[in-house]
Amino acid sequence: MKFDVAIVGGGIVGLATAYQLQSNFPNLNLIILEKEDELAFHQSGRNSGVIHSGLYYKTGSMKAKNCVHGRNLLIDYAKKNNIEHDICGKLVVANNLNELKTLKQLKINGEKNGLTNLNILDSNQIKEIEPYVDVLSALHVPESGIIDYKKVTKHFAKDILSINNNSCIKLSCEVLDYKKENIKTTIGNFKARNIIFCGGLFADRLAKKDKIKLTMKIVSFRGDYFKLKNHCKFKVKNLVYPVPNPAFPFLGIHLTRMTNGDIECGPNAVFTFKREGYKKTDFNIKDALNDLCFTGTMKLFINNWKFGLKEYQRAFSKSLFLDELNKMLPSLRINDIEKARSGVRAIALEQSGQIVDDFKIINKRNNIHVLSAPSPAATACLAIGENIMHEAIKHCKI
Repeated sequence: MKFDVAIVGGGIVGLATAYQLQSNFPNLNLIILEKEDELAFHQSGRNSGVIHSGLYYKTGSMKAKNCVHGRNLLIDYAKKNNIEHDICGKLVVANNLNELKTLKQLKINGEKNGLTNLNILDSNQIKEIEPYVDVLSALHVPESGIIDYKKVTKHFAKDILSINNNSCIKLSCEVLDYKKENIKTTIGNFKARNIIFCGGLFADRLAKKDKIKLTMKIVSFRGDYFKLKNHCKFKVKNLVYPVPNPAFPFLGIHLTRMTNGDIECGPNAVFTFKREGYKKTDFNIKDALNDLCFTGTMKLFINNWKFGLKEYQRAFSKSLFLDELNKMLPSLRINDIEKARSGVRAIALEQSGQIVDDFKIINKRNNIHVLSAPSPAATACLAIGENIMHEAIKHCKI
């Protein structure tokens, strides 16, 4: 059977794209190819589970537009399908006057992006929302929330298969090569008129197989989490974030209430020597050489060595990790936190060492490649899927 569209990658962006296509074109025969034995195994299922508001992103960027629109689509989808979520709001906290200045700029930026009811709070007002947070000031962002993105991804899959019995999902199915309409995988060969690549950590390698000349490369960064032990979970009610460093696409070590009631602390951001390396000792010679021999990686390291060194130190020191948390929650002690999971983020780097800090989607013939989908891609997934659908209508055989 020749499928109308093959989607490579079973993360939330791939499934949201498939869902948008299937919902709008019920007779379209889709096949989703995922190399792991479950959906949302990597970035989609190993993030902080936050519904982002659109606060941080440059006005007019794809991130800003898709986050705000996508957040609304995601919340509507969750309500319609009884997927657990909570628009609980969050605090972005400042500890000094310089951070307070950045906080005021964030408020202006958020309002430009369409956010409402943003308020800068003093220390007394903060205590009414988060009694144990002790800082100079905070920006209250009521439109942020929490959700389980793995559950969302799996619900997309359920909906796709219920709309069209001819559509299918193949797990443990790694794409080895493809040429025109022929896709070679570890479980056999498939034919599709169009291919949409949502390969996450391997987006650049999949694009190169399509003979696309790239100036960028995907470099992976591991993020480690701790969590609050049961006896002190009461100290965090919802979401508490530091003022971010504008030079990096990371939001800093933050405190997050998960939908299961856990309070996670993290993540940090350290270069990993394996693209899917979740342990400190994970190493893959091909991944390490590919990334370390790339000019952009070296320039990133040289230009930001102080930041990188601090992140590595925190990765191996519970007390240094705690120091970051104490800037927001001074009453936390070393015995209040315990090691939790780790995640890996795909960072798109240019040869100059600059981070591609926006979504990047390109097309070639009947193929579409999602080359960069950093945070808030999970929040924006349905909006990204909508954009890819329109690109497919325009450029592919839909």
